[in-house]
Amino acid sequence: MSRRNAVLSLLALAAGALSAPRAALAQARGKVTRIGYVTMRSRGHALEAEFVAGMRELGYVEGKNIAIEWRYAEGKVDRLPALAAELVALRVDLIVAVSTQAIQAAAAATTTIPVVFPASSDPVGAGLVKSLARPGGNVTGLSTIAADLGAKQIELLKLMLPRLSRIAVLLNPSNAGNPMSIRNFEAGAKKAGVSVLQFEAASPEGIERAFPAMVAARADAVTLAIDAFFLQEATRITALALRHKLPFISTQVSDAEAGSLMSYGGAVAENYRRVATYIDKILKGAKPADLPIEQPMRVEMVLNLKTAKALGIKVPQSLLLRADRVIE
Repeated sequence: MSRRNAVLSLLALAAGALSAPRAALAQARGKVTRIGYVTMRSRGHALEAEFVAGMRELGYVEGKNIAIEWRYAEGKVDRLPALAAELVALRVDLIVAVSTQAIQAAAAATTTIPVVFPASSDPVGAGLVKSLARPGGNVTGLSTIAADLGAKQIELLKLMLPRLSRIAVLLNPSNAGNPMSIRNFEAGAKKAGVSVLQFEAASPEGIERAFPAMVAARADAVTLAIDAFFLQEATRITALALRHKLPFISTQVSDAEAGSLMSYGGAVAENYRRVATYIDKILKGAKPADLPIEQPMRVEMVLNLKTAKALGIKVPQSLLLRADRVIE
């Protein structure tokens, strides 16, 4: 090879290296990859462990070949923009955003750093992505399809409580996925001959106030639009539902485990493990815009018979047979 050709070859290789994705280059050079994690919740939620376990299964170990920058909004939505901006300023290779509000904050903070979410009830309706098949932009992840399950929840409650006539729906007013959730609740309510009563809460105090208001409005049961803040407050919500003798159904298994009457929805813990596959693909060069939004691999129904007994509810045999899991 002539000296001129050798120089041209080296220049071509350099150009190729410069055009390669930053994360892929970092791995190729053996550098530690920096991942930002921003959430509405407080530190130490069980789903964080699922995320860490999913990463470890693919060979990503914190303190070894990845560094995770954890940022917690502690339930305060107004903190999210600043937390997302911190991660962008740190030049992380990728951001994991938990909750619709956190995803919105991360997407507003950067259009170049990939943003991946482990769970979103309605990513298209919330304006997070263009479509499930081709998200577009720098945001992608997994859907819980929770917004689509409202009608099914009401159907199950009606089977459990034949006299059900009014159901309270708890909403976090800052969640952009609420309109789709309400449409689905109302569709199911119309079919079941049930009225939907809306109540809002964006703080622990707001949740405390909402339940007496539900009772005053003569609600027969309660459900909620999926929200990271409500997941964090699961113990409080289930305790209040029991105290006010309101049968409570949601999409989250964790709620049934905490004491709700029943749950029907995707296995969210699996999403937090599976999001690692998205991160792996992106770090190896895939573009978020081209990674389709995944749906839950399975939907499960969980019944809490202890709660049913406390509320004086006799669970129909038909529901017991349909349950994937029964808590006694």
